[in-house]
Amino acid sequence: MHNDYQDYLTSAGLKLNVSARSQTPTGQSAAANPSASAPQATRADRPSRTAAPSQPTGNANDAGETSATRAAMTDATADEAPLRRAGTPSLPGNGVLGVAQRVLGVVAPPVRWLWQRRPRFSVALYVLVFVVISVTAMLFLQAGVYQAPVYAPDQQVDTTTRANQSIVGQVSAFVSRAWLGLGAQALLNLFIVAAIYLAAVFVINRFWIATAVVGSAATALAVADHCKVALRNEPVLPSDLSFVASGNTDSLLSFLSDDDLALVGTAVTGILWFAGICVVLQFLDRRNGLIPVRWRPRTIRRAPWRSAALIATRLAAMALTVGFVTSMAWTFNTNGTWARTMALNLGDSPRYWNSLEDAQANGTAAGFMRLAHAKTMAKPADYSKETMEELAKRYRKAANDINVTRAANLTDSTVIMVLSESFSDPTRVPGIAFGLDPMPNVRAIKEGTTSGIMLSSGYGGGTANVEYQTLTGLALANFDTSLQTPYQQLVPHQKTPFAFNQMWEQAHGKDGSAAFHPYYKNMYLRDVDYKKFGFKSFHTLDSTPAVTHQDHAGNNPYVSDSAAYQEVLDQLGATDHPQFIQLVTMQNHLGYDDWYPDNPFKTVDYSQVGDGEHIPIETYAEGVRLTDQATADFLNALNGLDKPVTVVFYGDHLPGIYATAAADENNTLALHETDWFIWSNAATAAADGTAAGNGGEEGTAEAPSAGDGSDDAASAGGYTSSNFFMAQTAQHLDAKVSPYLALLTELHAEVPAMSRVVADTGGFGTGTATLLDADGNPINERQLSSRAKQLLADYRLVQYDMTVGKDYLTQFGFTDLPR
Repeated sequence: MHNDYQDYLTSAGLKLNVSARSQTPTGQSAAANPSASAPQATRADRPSRTAAPSQPTGNANDAGETSATRAAMTDATADEAPLRRAGTPSLPGNGVLGVAQRVLGVVAPPVRWLWQRRPRFSVALYVLVFVVISVTAMLFLQAGVYQAPVYAPDQQVDTTTRANQSIVGQVSAFVSRAWLGLGAQALLNLFIVAAIYLAAVFVINRFWIATAVVGSAATALAVADHCKVALRNEPVLPSDLSFVASGNTDSLLSFLSDDDLALVGTAVTGILWFAGICVVLQFLDRRNGLIPVRWRPRTIRRAPWRSAALIATRLAAMALTVGFVTSMAWTFNTNGTWARTMALNLGDSPRYWNSLEDAQANGTAAGFMRLAHAKTMAKPADYSKETMEELAKRYRKAANDINVTRAANLTDSTVIMVLSESFSDPTRVPGIAFGLDPMPNVRAIKEGTTSGIMLSSGYGGGTANVEYQTLTGLALANFDTSLQTPYQQLVPHQKTPFAFNQMWEQAHGKDGSAAFHPYYKNMYLRDVDYKKFGFKSFHTLDSTPAVTHQDHAGNNPYVSDSAAYQEVLDQLGATDHPQFIQLVTMQNHLGYDDWYPDNPFKTVDYSQVGDGEHIPIETYAEGVRLTDQATADFLNALNGLDKPVTVVFYGDHLPGIYATAAADENNTLALHETDWFIWSNAATAAADGTAAGNGGEEGTAEAPSAGDGSDDAASAGGYTSSNFFMAQTAQHLDAKVSPYLALLTELHAEVPAMSRVVADTGGFGTGTATLLDADGNPINERQLSSRAKQLLADYRLVQYDMTVGKDYLTQFGFTDLPR
């Protein structure tokens, strides 16, 4: 048996120096004549210290078979000891260990033989796999943001429609745009995915391991997109990654349906199989490292120049690819950069108002990259903790000076911010005239209270930017032009952004503020942003609980303003203490497709506008008339309450329906002017001990006087921009201010209105920083007084500190109201 084992090892390439059964020429055993049993042993062939010593024997014929066999086995054990130290199995026994040794003895040599002869996979194979995985990952990511429609059992839908509306059909349509000349967004997304994949390959330096990482990550992100779209109608955002990294995966899975949980299980199984195959391929590939770098000192000493060249090559490849991806992510939204230019050339058309629509139209990878980073604003040269501390002291003194003459506390009143979707006076548009006034009530209200014209940043869109300015007091004009919507590009990345509702939260507890929007919560990422701002509740069509009142006017698909106002009235009745309430309406949102039967504006002469304009204009005008009446009714209802309530009402932008007027560049400013007013109910004046009028003639709600009725409140009107609304509200109420509100109050006196005016229809774009005086005339910043320039410089320091700076001002109580 021993000779057979030796023959096997010898045939496998392992020389075993054992001759237990061989005999000397004189018939003696090898043990009896050691000098004849083997050549002179080298150091490596010497017996182990633990080997049993040889027992001398006599002649084989006299000693018997038993002694000869024992001697042969003893010599074999002694000669096998060096091989055992080298890893060669010793003679197997009959136990479990012996069986294992026999199996190892059978398996190890051919495995070693195969391992030493495994192939180096060709670069051509790498390229092929790279292309296949990149394309597949891009398609998976895109499929994640589409949802197939659910048809009723009795619904008749032809096969072609079903195919086109399926997820595969929608992905195919996205890809086919490239060769239909409708945009190469698919190529843009493929480029992004491939760049990230290539960076992973050079960072890991193991092609198959990098493939496993990228493929698994793409699959996981695609499934996460699918689940989040089903839950919230939005894809995974960069800001979500920190949430998941905080260990909230279990809470997320609890919201998934059974079908989505099954999909997650299938995806996990698929990822494990895919990663396992990649690991096996990595072991089978003799090209261990893509760039064969050896870090062992002995290897480096043996070939120093070659080792240095390989190390430098790997570090350079890693730095270049990672730097390339970082540069692309960092500049994807910055105008004039290579990444932005490339994206535009490939058909990228951002849809900032809806992250899901952006991902579906421009690609998941592009949409994610768009929100990963945006240049917020340049760091002021004098920004430091010392500078901000001195600034805070200066405006604390200014606040104290203002507060000497003011008696009220801002948070003693309920303040309702009403962003009235697309509300503006249609008769102010050049070339538009009606025989019927579409907004008589609002016009009368404006004449009796603090009111005026607001400079909007957008035309036909840009709601979120105007809203952001209102809630934070910060100006879009101060941001870099690459930051086109703070709600999507800035707020989700901030830890504790400031908003004015927090003043009510501090004064009245966690239920000091509430928000309402009779549409979907994911629009402009309001659900994310309002939570960041600290709103206790946010009620929408798809919130839990949803808005209660969902009535429509005529055939208008959006919830009416009267229904939206009723939500606010219900909220006021549910609490006893003052609140900050945010309402964003939807009734007059774009569409304007002849929604209202018996529309009185159908009889108006529209000869001054284009053929395609009159239906949207007449539909919009009737919507304004309905909002006008609903607003009057709302204010009259507030006048019946015995608690002080102040309403800040404003239109966010004009609708983008005035093509004839927009064609004339001289009308740019006129198309960015909306209406606003600040109104307080009778209980507000009664609480302050001043007289208050009510009015209400013919459905008109006239404003009662607020505060002491001084010129200070009256001077708060005129031209403004939404970032000044809270400072103007404090002025209207004769309320004490914080250092921050003191800055806004003083700046508003010098620069009444400021905004980044975007002329393009849709309200998003680079735009131009525009300043207006009290009469609505543009101001050249270089011609401002030294005081105005100093106020603007301080304002920019404050904005930088509160958004991307160190937030020093929080330490100094800059936004705190006096107690």
